[in-house]
Parts: sequence; structure tokens; C-alpha cells
Amino acid sequence: MNALAGRAAQAVTSIRVRLAVALFVALLPVLLLGGLQSIFAFRAEADARRQSLELAAAHSAAVARARIESAGVLLQTLGPGSVGLECAQRLADVRARLPGYANLIRFDARGRVACAAATTPFDTQRSARPWFQALRSGDPIVVASAPGAAYANEPAVLAAVRAGTPERFEGALAAVLTLTDLKLETATRFMPEGAEVALADSRGEVFAATNPRAFDIGSGRWREEVGRNGSALWNGRDGQRRTRTYSAAPLVDDDVFVILSAPAPSLVSWASLSPISRMLLPLLAFVLGLAAVWYTAERGVIRWIVYLQRVAAIYARGRFTVRPLQAERAPPEIRELATTLDAMAGAIVARDASLMDSLAEKDALMREIHHRVKNNLQIITSLLNMQQRALADPAAKAAMNDTRQRITALAQIYRALYQGPDLKRVDLRPFLEELTAQLLANDMSTSPLVRTEVHADPLVIDPDRLAPIALFAVEAITNAQKHAFGPGGGMLAVGFHVRGEEAELSISDDGPGAADSMGGGVGRTLMTAFARQLRGKVSFESHEPRGLTVRLIFPTPLAVNPGT
Repeated sequence: MNALAGRAAQAVTSIRVRLAVALFVALLPVLLLGGLQSIFAFRAEADARRQSLELAAAHSAAVARARIESAGVLLQTLGPGSVGLECAQRLADVRARLPGYANLIRFDARGRVACAAATTPFDTQRSARPWFQALRSGDPIVVASAPGAAYANEPAVLAAVRAGTPERFEGALAAVLTLTDLKLETATRFMPEGAEVALADSRGEVFAATNPRAFDIGSGRWREEVGRNGSALWNGRDGQRRTRTYSAAPLVDDDVFVILSAPAPSLVSWASLSPISRMLLPLLAFVLGLAAVWYTAERGVIRWIVYLQRVAAIYARGRFTVRPLQAERAPPEIRELATTLDAMAGAIVARDASLMDSLAEKDALMREIHHRVKNNLQIITSLLNMQQRALADPAAKAAMNDTRQRITALAQIYRALYQGPDLKRVDLRPFLEELTAQLLANDMSTSPLVRTEVHADPLVIDPDRLAPIALFAVEAITNAQKHAFGPGGGMLAVGFHVRGEEAELSISDDGPGAADSMGGGVGRTLMTAFARQLRGKVSFESHEPRGLTVRLIFPTPLAVNPGT
């Protein structure tokens, strides 16, 4: 039953582990589907951000292009009357009435400043600049991303129109538009959050940006894509090594480009912006599903198995009267298991009762057998006693008496067995006391008075080892009665001591007998044989001036290897 309780505990632990694994595997698709849904949503939103960025680039380019075109119309309108004494004042008035222009400048045919609405930097190479040469060659309007001088306090674009007739070049009228003037907003409905805007020239170099570090992109191949498709969309890293999405669109032919940039969020950062709807809901669904199924299984199965485990543990302690009554509220399978466990406990109780009855019957039979053997031996002793009295030869009477004493010792063993609490073992100390008293009492009528002392350590021993010990004691005591005690009696000491793995039986008298008085008779031969049977050794020690000790040393029965 202890093994059953242990296996039940192991089974509960195994069931819990398997249940946890099964629940995890069963609900894992929910978590995976939630994760895939989040990944697909992330990709869809990333595509939407790219499309928004592309639309924003096109929108910003259109707005800036319209601003530049309006600047061209304004310059063409101002062209005919822009030279004169009031030129600077008129240009300043126009700039004040039409905000959005950093400066309005009138250049003569040699590139010198004729008049301007604001302070204009000096440039000795202006007439050689590409944009000025293009006007000289006949282009009606030119937009320059690198006009050659700082015409404003921030990066700007210069839009210029040709002054004069087709046959005669009389200079140019220019409008300076900064990045702010071009109205390139970064907070429109098309623009993703965190977007930046920049202007790039025909070589792909950024010359104006709301955040220059966001456009550390180099020339790249995006200009070729713009030339083929009218716009370009790509991912790259900025000056801070962060991934960003870029979109470019032409502003003025292939000379100036509008570039928009927005952060390209990773899946983790994207999920952190809206964790509840994107990541926590699938994870929460998985955890709640796992908890719900685990709770149901725990309440419906595991707790009843734990209950049956406790019942089995009680059965293991031998309390079979306990019944699993609470299992009546359990599911049908658990009730069936509890019924089986209850039936098993009942069967064990019935079997134990049957075994106890069988053991009691066997004990009674064994006691009866021992009693009958003891009675038969007593009958034999009585017959020998009668035969001894009928004999006249002293030697024959002595031999008959020795035999009767030996049979008496054997009868005493069977008497101790059936009268003792254990049918298989006998306590050696009371046995020696009774055996010594009985041997001396049998010859009390013909022998002198003998005083006895018995000192024995307690030792429970089986009959197989008790028989040679008892017969050895019979031979030693009989020898003392024959040779040690005179008409005045004497002293007989019987000792038994256990010293670790060795035990010692000693029988001493204070008579005049010596060791050689034992001779080579039957008694000494029997004592040697009994010592050999016990795997011990016998010795005879004389004492001065009187006395003899017969000593038997043998392995303590409890220390003997059972296999030997």
C-alpha cells in the first residue's frame, strides 16, 4: 500500500506535467495566430506608412512646384518695370505685400545687383554661374539649388526669369525662396509621425533639410528610379544608424528633388505604440485560455486524484476503515476509481482478517505440537527414571541418568516454546535459570545440597542454536554433580555473557575436580561436538586451590551471517 501511495503521488505529478504540456500545445495555435496576425498588421501598417510617405512626397513637391511657378509668374510681371530709381523700393513693397519670399533681386546683364528688396551678398562669379548662363542662353526661367552665394540665412532655392528681348539679354530678376517659404509641411495628414523633409540637387546632395542628420544618405541610385518612375521609395539608415523610410519626387525637372523621411519602426517598437490591441490581446487570450482550462482540469480531475492519493496514503498506514465518501460528488470516472479503491481496501481487510485467523490457527497448532512433543519427552523421561530405579549396576544407572538429563533439557526447550510469546524464539536467560534448577532438583534426593548462582545476559535465540547450548550446559552441570561436590555440597555458578560478536557460556564449581577429570568420556566428546556445532570452542580451566570452569565461546547468534 505504501508503494501504491508513492505511485499515486508520482501519477499526480506526471498528470499535472502532461496536462500543462497538453494545454500549452493545444492553445499554442491561438498564440501563434495572434502573433501572425500582429506580424501581418505590422506589415500592412508599414506598407500604409510607405504609401503615405510617397503620397506626402508627391504632395509636397506639388505644393513647392506651385510656389516656384507662382514666383516665376511674379518675376515675369515685375520684369518690365523693375529697373529705375524706385526699383529697390518697389521690390521691397512687393516682398512686404506678398510674404513667402526671402528676397527679390534685379541683376543686370553682367550679373551685378541692380536693386534688391533686401541685402544681397556680393558674388564676383555670378555671371559665370550655370543658372545665369542658362538665362543668357535664352532659358526663360531657371530654378537653381546652388546659386553660388548665401542669399538667405538658411538653405534656399533661387528662381530667376530672363530680362530683355529674345535678341537682347538685359539681365535677370530672381526670387529667393527658403525651405520655410516653400511650405513643405511635415504635419499634414499624409505625413507619418516623425517625418522630416529635405531638398536635393541634381547630384543627389541634400542642400536644405528640416533635420540634416536624418538625410545622411549619399547620392545612391534613387535618382535613377525617380527618372524612370517619377518617384522613388526606399529604406536606409540615417546619420544616427537608425532605419528610416525615404521617398523622393522631382520638384523642378531633374534639378531639384523633394525627399521625405520617416522612421521605420521595428516590430517591437510598433507593438509598444499600441500594445493592447496588437500584442497583449493575443497573449492575454492565450494566458486566459490556458488558465481557464487548467482551472477546469484542476477542479474536475486533479483535486479528486489528490483526494484519492490522500485516501491511499491513509490505507498505506493501515487504516482501512476510511472510505472515500467525498468522491460521490466527483465525475463518474473518479467515482468508479474511488469505488475500486474502496473495494480494494475491503478486500485487503478481509484478506488480513483471514491471514490473522490462519496465523492464530497455525500458532495454536504449533503450540499444541510443542506441548505434545514436550509431553512425549516427559513420558520418555519417566520411563527412563523407572528403568534407572530397576537397575542395580551403578555405571548403568549413571548412564541412564545422563540420558534422562539430556532428554529433560530438550523437553525444557519445547516447554519454553509453547509457553512463551514467540513460537520461534526463546529468551536464554530465564531458560538457563529453569534448566539449572530442574537439573539439580532431579538429583536432590541422592545428591548433597548445592548452592547455585545464575548470571545471564538477555538474548533471544532460535531453537536450532538453543539445543546445543542447552545440551552443553547439561553435560557441564552433570559433570560437576559427579566430580565436584562431596558430602558437604558446594557452589555451582552458571554465567552467560554477550560481548559483541562473541557469546560466552561458563559453568564453574568449587569442587576438587581438575581439568583432566573430564577424561575422554562421552560427556567431553559431546561438549566438543556441541561447541563445533555452534562454531565455537570449549576450554577447561582449573582454579587454585579448588574449582573447575568449563567455558564455551561461540559467535553471538545475532551476529552470525544468515548465509553461512
